[in-house]
Amino acid sequence: MTQAQPISQEAPHVPLKTTADVRNALLAQQEIALIDVREEHPFAQAHPLFAANFPAGKLEIEVYTRIPRRSTAIVVYDDGEGLAEPAARTLQRLGYTDVALLTGGLQGWRDAGGEIFIDVNVPSKSFGELVEAERHTPSLPAQEVKALIDQKADVVVLDARRFDEYQTMNIPTGVSVPGAELVLRAKALAPRPETQIIVNCAGRTRSIIGTQSLINAGLPNPIAALRNGTIGWLLAGQELERGASRRFDTQPAHDTPEQRATAAQAARQVADRAAVKRARTEHLHAFALQAERTTYLLDVRTPEEFNRGHVPGFRNAPGGQLVQETDHTAPVRGARLVLVDDDGVRANMSASWLAQMGWDVWVLDDLQTTDFHDTRPAPQPVPELLEPAQWISPADLAERLQREAPGQTVVLDMTTSANYTLRHIPGAWFVLRSQLAQALQTIPKAPHYVLTCGSSLLARYASVDVARITGATVQVLEGGTLAWIAQGLPLEQGETRLASPRIDRYRRPYEGTDSPREAMQAYLDWEFGLVEQLGRDGTHGFRVI
Repeated sequence: MTQAQPISQEAPHVPLKTTADVRNALLAQQEIALIDVREEHPFAQAHPLFAANFPAGKLEIEVYTRIPRRSTAIVVYDDGEGLAEPAARTLQRLGYTDVALLTGGLQGWRDAGGEIFIDVNVPSKSFGELVEAERHTPSLPAQEVKALIDQKADVVVLDARRFDEYQTMNIPTGVSVPGAELVLRAKALAPRPETQIIVNCAGRTRSIIGTQSLINAGLPNPIAALRNGTIGWLLAGQELERGASRRFDTQPAHDTPEQRATAAQAARQVADRAAVKRARTEHLHAFALQAERTTYLLDVRTPEEFNRGHVPGFRNAPGGQLVQETDHTAPVRGARLVLVDDDGVRANMSASWLAQMGWDVWVLDDLQTTDFHDTRPAPQPVPELLEPAQWISPADLAERLQREAPGQTVVLDMTTSANYTLRHIPGAWFVLRSQLAQALQTIPKAPHYVLTCGSSLLARYASVDVARITGATVQVLEGGTLAWIAQGLPLEQGETRLASPRIDRYRRPYEGTDSPREAMQAYLDWEFGLVEQLGRDGTHGFRVI
C-alpha cells in the first residue's frame, strides 16, 4: 500500500456552497465532486443526480484514489445526521484545499428546487433510458425470448453483467460477455448473420447499452435487449439458472484476428462519431503537469488481463462497469478520462458512451504489447495515521480470548455487514465506523478492545477514535480477519451482534432471486420515469448519437 504524507491536525473553517453554486459548476462543466457521506442505504433513498457516495467512515481508504487531485472542488453533504462537517474537516486534514459544505444539506437541495433521485449509479441508468427513448433500442419480452430458446431457434443470449452477477443467476443458455466485450466477442459467438442476438442484464441499463453498442458497431444480426432483464424474466414467472460458468473465453468459437480487426475499425468509427479524443503517450506527461485538472487513467480490459500486465499508472475499470458506475469510478464530474486496451475495441466503445454522457474522454492510441508490462496491483494511496497503531497477532488474540474472562477483551469488526454475517471472529461485534459513538453505547464496556476488518486497513484508522471515546487500551488485528481465517482459527456466522444497523449497503431489487415482486416492479417503474427526471434536473449534459 502506498503511504502519503502525514495529515495535518489543524481544523480550518469550512465554507458553504449553495445548490445554485453546484448546479452552475455542473452546467459550466467545471470539475466538482459532490459527495454524500452517509452510508449507501440512506444515500440510495435520496440524492442529487451527480452525487457520489463516500461513507464518512471510509474516507481515508477511498478518497485519495477516487479524488486524486487535492485541489479539487469538493462539496460535502448529509441529511442532518451530523456526518458532513466532521467529514469535511477530515478532508481538509487529508490535504484537500477546496472543501465546502452544501448549504442546508440534502434538505437545502430540496428546498432550492433541486431534483432528487433514488437508487445507485443513477447517471448511467438515466442515460440508458435516454438512449432507449431516442434510439428506440429494440427489445423482446421475456416470454418471446423463452419461446425462442425452447424452440432451439438460432439465438444466442449474451449476459452483459459482471461474471459474478452472471453466476448468481442467469437466463438459460446465456453466456457471460461483460458489456465492453460485446463488440469484440459477438461475431465469434454469433458467426451467422441470421443468428438472433439477445443482450441481457439484471434490469435495463446494461442490456440497452450493450444492444445499442452492437447496433452502433454495425453488426448485421438481428439484435434485441431482453426487456427488463432478469427482473422481467422473473416477473413473467420463468425460471433462471444458477451457478453457470459459460464465458466468452470458454466457448468453442474464439474471435479471430480478422474479426478483431473488423471490430476495431467499427469501434473507432463509433468513437469518432461521438467525438472521442485521441491521446498519445506524450499527452499523459502533459496531463500530469496540469495541476488544475483531474485525470483518471483507466484500463477497460478484464481483471484477468489487467493482472497479467498493464500500463503503469492505470487502474482497472472493465468498460461495461465503467459506463455503468461512473459515479463510483470517476466521482469528479468534469474530470478527464483516459482509456486504454490492447485491441482497439473496448476502449473506443466505452469511450463512445462516456463522451455521450458529457465526459472529456480520450483513448490512448500509440501503445505496444510491451507497454502492458506492469504486474503489480494498482496502488491504493492512503494517509498516514494520526497516531501509531498498536498491533496484536491473530494467534495472540485467540490465546487472549481463550484465557481471559468474558468481556475483558471486546472485538469490534468494521468490515461490511455482508462479510460480517458470512464469517467473523466468535464474539465480535459489527460496527460501522460512521456510527461508532452510538455503537459503543450498546456494547458492554471493556478495558481492552481489538479492532479488525477484512485486512485491518480501515480498522487501524478507527483505533484512534475508539481510544478517544472509551479511554481503554486499543489494538488492531494484524492482517485483519483474513489473517485470522488463514491461520485456521474459529469463526462464526450470522447476525450475532449487530451494534450498528446494516445500512452500509443498499439491497438492489435486481440482485438475486428473492426480492419481492413488488420491489422489482417498483424498480422498473422508477427506471421508466428517469428521462422525465433528467429533464427536470437539467444538469446532465447528455447527448445521444
